[in-house]
Amino acid sequence: MQKSLVSITDYSKEEMLRILDYAAEFEKNPNQHILDGKVVATLFFEPSTRTRLSFETAVNRLGGRIIGFSDASTSSSSKGETLKDTIKMVSNYADLIVMRHPLEGAARYASEVAKVPVINAGDGSNQHPTQTLLDLYSIRKTQERLTDLNIYMVGDLKYGRTVHSLLMAMAHFKPTFHFIAPDELKMPNEYKQFCDEQNIPYFEHKELNENINEADILYMTRVQRERFTDLMEYEKVKNVYTLKSKMLENTRNNLRILHPLPRVTEIDYDVDDSEKAYYFDQAQNGLYVRQAVISCSLGLL
Repeated sequence: MQKSLVSITDYSKEEMLRILDYAAEFEKNPNQHILDGKVVATLFFEPSTRTRLSFETAVNRLGGRIIGFSDASTSSSSKGETLKDTIKMVSNYADLIVMRHPLEGAARYASEVAKVPVINAGDGSNQHPTQTLLDLYSIRKTQERLTDLNIYMVGDLKYGRTVHSLLMAMAHFKPTFHFIAPDELKMPNEYKQFCDEQNIPYFEHKELNENINEADILYMTRVQRERFTDLMEYEKVKNVYTLKSKMLENTRNNLRILHPLPRVTEIDYDVDDSEKAYYFDQAQNGLYVRQAVISCSLGLL
């Protein structure tokens, strides 16, 4: 069955686990011809490197074809074309639309007007569901389970769509959350309320220090300049946390450090040599997960 993926809540727990299982198969054999004759449109109204390239690589490795744009200024939206008209027009040419847009809710709207499935590649500070699925894949691969883990989220928890989506997905697996952020970037109340409703324990901290010694997953995030309307506020918090290798000395052996990338100053380069650094492997996992999502959205798996 063809199906859009706009929010991580569009997938049940069983569907998420099925995607992870399919991704593991694609990791063993990423070059297949599942998408022969299929055209995928990648519409990136907002800059992206990793997400766009991994979607396009996923399509290419499965034998499909890519159309679209990576810069909205080169599209007809720069002439004033509405999102509705763009989506309706592209629906005539493609079997699937992958879209990133700066406005929250844009992907849901696109899925409602499109004739073909839509995959949300990030809408503002709202959702980034394929990132969440590759995060789940990375967590399961490194921890050999998803249940009963201590998940520490660090940095921009206010605007970070990756942590919002991950929090909702992990709710199925009995986590304990630790939120480490300055007051200006705290986890929004709606997500804390969600944890309360799901009986998920969480703790809030302002310092990044020895309190990470109980972490199984340390999820670092970039303070996103593009989400701030007041640059003075950004300057105040942009370098609030920097993870250094010496901070890992008393952490658990199974600890793995994740980051959706790109990083700026929040992870020191000396951490890259640690066996606990997993963010580049995490990015590679995105290829296999997106192959699985694309194939499922087109009803091919």
